[in-house]
Amino acid sequence: MKMMSKPAHSATFPVLRVLILVTGLALAACAWYAFAHWLHRDGDVTWFPPTADCDLHTAPCSATLGDKGRITLHVLANGQIDALEILPLEVEVEGMTATQVDVDFVGRDMDMGLHRFALTASSPGLFQGQGQVGICTQSVMPWRARVILDTEEGKVGSWFDFDVIRS
Repeated sequence: MKMMSKPAHSATFPVLRVLILVTGLALAACAWYAFAHWLHRDGDVTWFPPTADCDLHTAPCSATLGDKGRITLHVLANGQIDALEILPLEVEVEGMTATQVDVDFVGRDMDMGLHRFALTASSPGLFQGQGQVGICTQSVMPWRARVILDTEEGKVGSWFDFDVIRS
């Protein structure tokens, strides 16, 4: 009776599986990173700085979009924007026609993922919807609300900075 011997490569087989797994995970992480940056792309947006300092927690914030018009962002937060709280959002558009309005909540100091919320036109020049700020990883998390309008002339937008205190 002949004895069968094991192939020589059987001892390295688990190592090969681990290397394949690590390579697959690295490729998935690279794909996620590229996809996240593709979603955040804003190279086609003409940005205009906010008109003045404001406090989104308690009052609407406005920005003049060059000579094209003006936007005002209302975050209806009852005096404080909290992480993971559903926030009613309103954007008023004056002096121009927007076909779509999006609000992004972007971490100013670190990538917090995609928090983009499309608003719906409720009347001419008024867009409404809901948004949510992600979980805070610091005791005070600096955020930026970016308002992006799709217009006939292209995309225009402005931003408003605010901080969220972890509760």
